[in-house]
Amino acid sequence: MPHQTPLIATLAAGLVLAFILGGLANRLRISPLVGYLLAGVVAGPFTPGFVADQALSLEISELGVILLMFGVGLHFSLKDLMSVKGIAIPGALVQVVVATLLGMGLAWALGWTLGAGLVFGLALSVASTVVLLRALEERQLLDTQRGRIAIGWLIVEDLLMVLVLVLLPAVSGLLGGKQANADVSLPMELLLTLGKVATFIVLMLVGGRRFVPWLLGKVASTGSRELFTLAVLSIAMGIAFGSAVLFDVSFALGAFFAGMVLNESELSHDAAEKTLPLRDAFAVLFFVSVGMLFDPRILIAEPLPVLATFLVIVLGKSIGALLIVRAFGHPLSTALTIAASLAQIGEFSFILIALGIGLELLPAQGRDLLLAGAILSILVNPLLFIAITRLKPWLDRREPGPAPAPAEVDAPPPIDERDHAILIGHGRVGRLISARLRETGTPLVVIEDDLGGIDGLREAGISAVLGNAVKSGVLEQANIGSARWLLVAIPNGFEAAKIVQHARELCPQLCIIARAHFDAEVEHLEQSGADLVVMGEREIARSMFERLEERRVAAV
Repeated sequence: MPHQTPLIATLAAGLVLAFILGGLANRLRISPLVGYLLAGVVAGPFTPGFVADQALSLEISELGVILLMFGVGLHFSLKDLMSVKGIAIPGALVQVVVATLLGMGLAWALGWTLGAGLVFGLALSVASTVVLLRALEERQLLDTQRGRIAIGWLIVEDLLMVLVLVLLPAVSGLLGGKQANADVSLPMELLLTLGKVATFIVLMLVGGRRFVPWLLGKVASTGSRELFTLAVLSIAMGIAFGSAVLFDVSFALGAFFAGMVLNESELSHDAAEKTLPLRDAFAVLFFVSVGMLFDPRILIAEPLPVLATFLVIVLGKSIGALLIVRAFGHPLSTALTIAASLAQIGEFSFILIALGIGLELLPAQGRDLLLAGAILSILVNPLLFIAITRLKPWLDRREPGPAPAPAEVDAPPPIDERDHAILIGHGRVGRLISARLRETGTPLVVIEDDLGGIDGLREAGISAVLGNAVKSGVLEQANIGSARWLLVAIPNGFEAAKIVQHARELCPQLCIIARAHFDAEVEHLEQSGADLVVMGEREIARSMFERLEERRVAAV
């Protein structure tokens, strides 16, 4: 039966294996990304047992790339980048050059061509945003100066890789690979490519920034969750596919700009929220499909090249970044955080390496070395952050500094509220709640996990904590011990219940109000310790009945 339904078999095997191995990785306190890659290795042709359909896996991985890049664009913040541009832009540029040269040196030692070395070096030079954000969030570094520098640094790297993905097919022939259009000269090919990309970008920035938010607003006004979610996915897929057909732009660039123009809408937070499960699922399948291409025999057959690749990623990039940050006058603690943040590779590396092999620039050995280096570096990366944490007392003694400015820059604004309300989530529901609380003069602290939204809250005079309230220590940052109310406005009932349970343990006298979508969620939240659970459908029905009764009384 499975051979008659290869798509279902591939999806089922990929998701089940990713769930098992990703869950195991999480229990071992390492990135689930390692589990997803290993799930691909298990389902791939180089290991015994079930072998998934590779042709279908490649198409699924393209879909994963589209949704991954859409998510990157959706959370792209030019403001965050500009706040640390003095170090992030030059630092990222120099670090990419250094790492690329190290990769090219290794490729030269292996006897590869210049084009193969360039692609390999560029793939090694860029770090994984997914791994970085997880590491920073777990250590509550997202809202610090060094966390913002690390994120800005990766934004610059991502933008550079988007440019590389656009230009590489045009210069492939010059680098010894397959030329996209053999009948056109290289200067003309570059000119045509840049012209098409420029036309697409102008169209998106001028027309897309107006049309996409307007369209999303119209769909939202229908009140249909299904239509809203479908509209967001249609925008992502439609722009990605349309850009490839009409402008010969990669799916990745089209999806990135789709997310970026959607970010202009006030509904971008809801768009991200509604599509997150699908984006997560296909991102997992993308990593599974990448793992399917990995031949684990290279670990035994070529241990020295694997070790050299790993050292370029973990030591070469990190030492280069550390020296660059120190050269710009930042403290050692910041330099070490940036260095550890970059000591791994991820999404863009896999996308770039796949393109290099498709253009016949890179041998399959390069993919295997990169995947081995990726898995090993992601395994080691948490250990680097643990080492930095252990060094913190020594760093504090070494860098006390006569002036308090660096510590103040590195720390988020303090939360001084007492007898206040803590609001979890600042989406559509959260914004309405915070507006009413401010009207009544109620002290308020908002916990929000969207880095872009935090600055806006603080500029509006609202105390805010960046982080996921499920994580240990986040509720404490909001002074939960001195709070009177906890309002859980996030739509995820499972997360909300964990927050309620943890809050009740920390503060038994706290009044907790949560929202729910289903009867089962209401019961679960109440059992977890919520004093009151508001379900939208019930409140609408109650409000309609009250209005009806008011009209009846008025008529009499």
